[in-house]
Amino acid sequence: MNKTVFITGTSTGFGKLTATTLANAGFTVIAGMRGVKGKNETAAKELQAIPNIHVMEIDVTDDQSVTKAFAETLEKHGKIDVLVNNAAVSGFGLLEAYSLDKIRQMFEVNFYGVIRTYQAVLPSMREQKSGLIINITSGASAHTSPFMVPYFASKFGVESITEGLQDELKQFNIENVSIQPGVYPTEMNTGQKTGVNADKPEIASLYDPVATAQFNAIGAALFGKMKVFNMDPQTIADGILELIQMKQGFRPLRFPLDAVAQGTDLEFINARAELKAKWLAKYSD
Repeated sequence: MNKTVFITGTSTGFGKLTATTLANAGFTVIAGMRGVKGKNETAAKELQAIPNIHVMEIDVTDDQSVTKAFAETLEKHGKIDVLVNNAAVSGFGLLEAYSLDKIRQMFEVNFYGVIRTYQAVLPSMREQKSGLIINITSGASAHTSPFMVPYFASKFGVESITEGLQDELKQFNIENVSIQPGVYPTEMNTGQKTGVNADKPEIASLYDPVATAQFNAIGAALFGKMKVFNMDPQTIADGILELIQMKQGFRPLRFPLDAVAQGTDLEFINARAELKAKWLAKYSD
């Protein structure tokens, strides 16, 4: 049975690779992105030229844009079997050096954008009593790290959405999975794609020289690990394909794809699930 897959943030990185990978596997792919006739026109034309891909204008920070994109998709294709929430922005800087406006900007994409797509796609998935929603979070989204606190907070929020909705949507046979990708050399991490960074340099300067030294050390370590472990973004696209092809009811809640973690991410996930089960048991005694 041919599945229709809606992917957000397909102009670059994981999203673009996933759109191509799924289309080549025979799925009908709706490649969502902003600026189809603007800044992303080249990427849009590139994807549109691939069989099975239909490019769709969508801005996940805009209610009307999201509603319109999903309505048009359902009108044309009749269903959406899979939603991949990939659109996101990263950002660096000290928490105190972030204005609230910048943090809100990040959450509009990474957190509220996910809620918008859920609310747009769930009515049709509930009606057909099936569906799969895959959320791209972060290898560190279950904890945090200095200099990226707002980013990790937004991604941890998506982990909460995924985990909570798994039970809420069970009666409709709608599954949720979060992918923790770790660090990969995509445009988001190489600096080619502008992030939502701290905007109060006068405060950041008060943390120096210690903060800059710490930040540079962390960055050097991460980029070094990417090289040592040959982190290939195609791994994420292949992982999404694997999840879609899994039998319904057998998909994991969390699907870590981070070679650098060397299994500690899965160990953390399993330990967290075990502790949650114990916690729930105490509340149901």
